[in-house]
Amino acid sequence: MNFKTLMAAWAVATVLAPSAHATATAEEAAKLKSTLTPLGAERAASADGQIPAWDGGMTKPLPGYTAGSTRTDPFAAEKPVVSINAKNMAQYADKLTDGVKALMNKYPDFRIDVYPTHRTAAAPQYVYDNTFANATRAKLVDDGQGTQDAYGGIPFPVPHDAYEILQNHRLGWRGRTTQFRLRTWVVTADGRRAMASGGEQTIDRPYYDKSGSVDSFDGYYQYGKFLASEPGSKAGEAILAHDNMNASVPRGLWQYLVGQRRVRKAPSVSYDTPDAVTSGIGLVDEAFMLFGPLDRYELKLVGKQAMYIPYNNNGAAAAKVDELVTPHTLNPDRVRWELHRVWVVEADLKAGRRHVVPKRKYYIDEDTWQIILIDGWDAKGELWRINFTLTLLCPDIPALIGNVMWGGYDMQSGAYYLNSALNELPKAYQVIDPLPRSFFSAAELANDGLR
Repeated sequence: MNFKTLMAAWAVATVLAPSAHATATAEEAAKLKSTLTPLGAERAASADGQIPAWDGGMTKPLPGYTAGSTRTDPFAAEKPVVSINAKNMAQYADKLTDGVKALMNKYPDFRIDVYPTHRTAAAPQYVYDNTFANATRAKLVDDGQGTQDAYGGIPFPVPHDAYEILQNHRLGWRGRTTQFRLRTWVVTADGRRAMASGGEQTIDRPYYDKSGSVDSFDGYYQYGKFLASEPGSKAGEAILAHDNMNASVPRGLWQYLVGQRRVRKAPSVSYDTPDAVTSGIGLVDEAFMLFGPLDRYELKLVGKQAMYIPYNNNGAAAAKVDELVTPHTLNPDRVRWELHRVWVVEADLKAGRRHVVPKRKYYIDEDTWQIILIDGWDAKGELWRINFTLTLLCPDIPALIGNVMWGGYDMQSGAYYLNSALNELPKAYQVIDPLPRSFFSAAELANDGLR
């Protein structure tokens, strides 16, 4: 089946609610060893050759890399194949999101430089093996908000609807246990930049424990802890999250606030609550491109198409802050864009539910299942919020990750933010040894805050 035929098929099969398909058939799963990559992307090149065939991705550490160091850009010598701005964007409109076009119209100096496409995404063999097993056993539960009978890989590598695709994002491969220093930068409409927060992020994903199994797994796929160390007004604050892949299990979320000197449950830190880490410019459910439940929305699969998206942005991660975080937008000179196939998912607010962003459109990379861009509309139907992640290439893991260097533009206020920025920091995104469960306990969070 060629690319155009595949897009047409998915357009016809647009889904408004979780489908009746519980699992992939054995015939569908077999494609993961032939026409599809081990994680479920199309293995073949695009018909025009602009998107190359997947050849296994990048799995050898970059030259000079040591654990925790800044990764070099393996494509630094390349030149853009096209530069797109407001003057010529009509020629490329079918490959640009509404958000990107809006940025070009709003800021005359904004452009995207499109480079040759490199399909660098990869994962360890055990992740591929588990993905193959998941294909015929994983199921959606909780009205499409949870996953059952999956472990150690992409749960739905041959997806049948939008709910499965966003579960693939939640359970995507980003390394088992990872740790890194970060800063969050906010830029006001008049171009002033400030550091809103800084500290250390630790994430453990027991779902990817190589020695575990679907039978022994307790359902908690991810534990995350952020300890703030700067600026001084936030030093000592901390937040802790326990995420279960069964949405009917209450989410664990705690905060430690220095002024109160105690740990408290934080159930209100969800959905459209302004995110304090970004000084309120971002929303909580925009964090990491998707943070917390999506049960207020009906999801619809639009299909798959080739789009220009940020990709392989080691150069942006290695840039000086002054070089990257510039007035109005990130510096176009430092951000790399490539042409990739993405799944397109629309989210519309359910009747009787509330959210300040009643409509969103997600663009999910086929090779990693990670959300790369999001457009969001307000209640008047006007484009309001544009979210992005720059994707960091980590062949040492191996992985291409989207949970660092993410942020968003507020098209109404003119402000924007860049969260989980690695620039000019001593400890870049790295894999560490798995940590004991006690490290992610509420009691330990209090101890961390007192240090």
